[in-house]
Amino acid sequence: MTKTSPFYSIQINDMRGKPYDLAANCAGKVVLIVNVASKCGFTPQYKGLQGLYEKYKDQGLIVIGVPCNQFGGQEPGSAEEAAQTCELRFGAQFPVLEKVEVNGDNTHPLYQFLKGQKSGLFGMTRVKWNFEKFLLNREGEVVERFGSITTPDGLEPKIKALL
Repeated sequence: MTKTSPFYSIQINDMRGKPYDLAANCAGKVVLIVNVASKCGFTPQYKGLQGLYEKYKDQGLIVIGVPCNQFGGQEPGSAEEAAQTCELRFGAQFPVLEKVEVNGDNTHPLYQFLKGQKSGLFGMTRVKWNFEKFLLNREGEVVERFGSITTPDGLEPKIKALL
């Protein structure tokens, strides 16, 4: 298990504003990071993300939700409110971190790293919409990037290959 990837040194907080240690929580695990929004048409994906998390967490998968309000104002509340919504409506138990910006001048360092590692369709680096997904291997390297329309079920073969 290596902690040399720059991913592990990124500073980010949990939904309550307390530091979330990526090295302690993610090193040696397959990580799926998703920019989430509780009022988006893709919000039902929470259920599928929770299903993946439940099915594979004991084999080393961690799913991380990162709320963002940059797309249609679809995450207007706090990160804690977003986490409560996804837990109450969809049974999600995976970590939900602080609300961040994923594009623009105030892009959070986590998304600077993710987008710098793997561009999207046609080489585009910006996140296109809510529920875009980044899949990292056990070494903290981004190996795949998926658009919003890729459902959690569609990720399962890639996740299984990394586990």
